[in-house]
Amino acid sequence: MNYLNNRFQFSDEVKTALNNKQPVIALESTILAHGMPFPDSLTFAKKAESLARTNGVTPATIAILDGVVHVGLNDSALTRVAEGVAINKTASRDLPVVLSKQKSGATTVSATMVLAHLSGISVFATGGIGGVHRNVENTFDVSQDLIELGRTPVIVVSAGAKAILDLPKTLEVLESGSVSVLGYQTQDFPAFYSKSSGLPVQAVVESPEEIAQIYHHHCSLNLRSGLLVANPIPDEFEIPGEKIEIYIKSALKECREKSIAGKDVTPFLLKKIKDFSGGQSLKANIALALNNIDLGSKIAKSLLGI
Repeated sequence: MNYLNNRFQFSDEVKTALNNKQPVIALESTILAHGMPFPDSLTFAKKAESLARTNGVTPATIAILDGVVHVGLNDSALTRVAEGVAINKTASRDLPVVLSKQKSGATTVSATMVLAHLSGISVFATGGIGGVHRNVENTFDVSQDLIELGRTPVIVVSAGAKAILDLPKTLEVLESGSVSVLGYQTQDFPAFYSKSSGLPVQAVVESPEEIAQIYHHHCSLNLRSGLLVANPIPDEFEIPGEKIEIYIKSALKECREKSIAGKDVTPFLLKKIKDFSGGQSLKANIALALNNIDLGSKIAKSLLGI
């Protein structure tokens, strides 16, 4: 608790909600600093927080600024993160380094899960999780998101995993990590830009209340893994799988030619796909992320009734 007091700064809005046991939803910041161009990132951030509040839930956008974890950002901090200048992409393993060196960081899925859990926040909405990268046999590139999902008991709402990944292998790693994968009103695991990857989920859930009940049992059994809620992109923003695959293969080819590796791969691929699609992928990304925040907010409220 002393560490939380010294290195965590809660916004007044988030602090009040947590103290009064009101619903709170965690939001990541890498999607702002590294997932979208400015000023689209700032516009999205404001829409995301507004949507949560409209649903009666307090948004807690999480980021690290000058060595301090901020749980809930004011307008100037939100703008600073969205601009992405001198903001490090920060996964769970990077947290101690960023904090000790008093740097600033935008939190990925893995880091946001850790910080949300420490803050007492049970629900986190993102766009799509990271996973097993294609050509993993040669690169061994597996996202820390999957590791954290296997050891941090937070509900993560996403549109499946990013389509640039090897989705069958991603699901295998999730199973190995004892991560429940729940399809929200779907039997198929979503493929981020597309509603279906053709791969099955573990179980279908029909309502936020049902998800809250499953999480209640999950925690009562003292299971330490997370719960992944796979929420398909809205119909009107879907990009068919065969179409997006053309963009992905072109982006992967350029990625290999430029020898881009590690944490730089995903931002590079997303930017190239945006360019190849004429901006259609960015619109899809924004729509699916907002859709996840809408569902996540409803889950957060449902948890209060358990």
